[in-house]
Amino acid sequence: MRILVVEDEAGLREGLIDLLQGDGHDVTAVGDGATAAATGIAESWDLVVLDLMLPRMNGMDVCRKLRGARPGMPILMLTARGSEDDKVRGLGEGADDYVTKPFSARELLARVRALGRRAPSEVTEQIDVDGAVLDFARLVVKRDGATTALTPREVGLLRWLHRQRGRAVSRSEILEQVFGQRGDLQTRAVDMAIVVLRKKVERDPAQPRIIVSIKGAGYAWGEDTP
Repeated sequence: MRILVVEDEAGLREGLIDLLQGDGHDVTAVGDGATAAATGIAESWDLVVLDLMLPRMNGMDVCRKLRGARPGMPILMLTARGSEDDKVRGLGEGADDYVTKPFSARELLARVRALGRRAPSEVTEQIDVDGAVLDFARLVVKRDGATTALTPREVGLLRWLHRQRGRAVSRSEILEQVFGQRGDLQTRAVDMAIVVLRKKVERDPAQPRIIVSIKGAGYAWGEDTP
């Protein structure tokens, strides 16, 4: 993949370059938010690895600008912050995934590979459900005349639930199949992603009809729920 790395700490930036190049990727790195926004918009990238704390423009603002200009471009956010509010906000601004520092090389590469596994043949579907049009090709949801952007990982999550409709999908399955993480990880990443996604696709996120919760089991597509 062609990857843009955005990290202001020189040592970590060089380490990311070496790690990703060693995994076979074409890597370009920048050290501040303003340059990241300009470079990310001006050129086409298969993935942006984006630090949250940056000079000249913070990572949240960079993420918002990149998502607005290039809605289909995957963004992996790096953050030293551990609060759920920061992670939820990052996903809400358009990040597809996040890694909390310090992280292992193995974990980062797993996330990068998971974001790179979207097959071109899979971005042609459109689903009408509960008054919403889920347009996977354009990474948007349309409802009541409004259009809201979806991230590639959100599309992947919707697609997986739809494919598995008729049964409950566990959090561990989503971690493995959609997020590219180990299913036994103790994390609330799936639940936080669902909260953000429901705000985009549901008519009433408090009473979801598309992504429903199955007590003790996980989540399911709203139609044909077990």
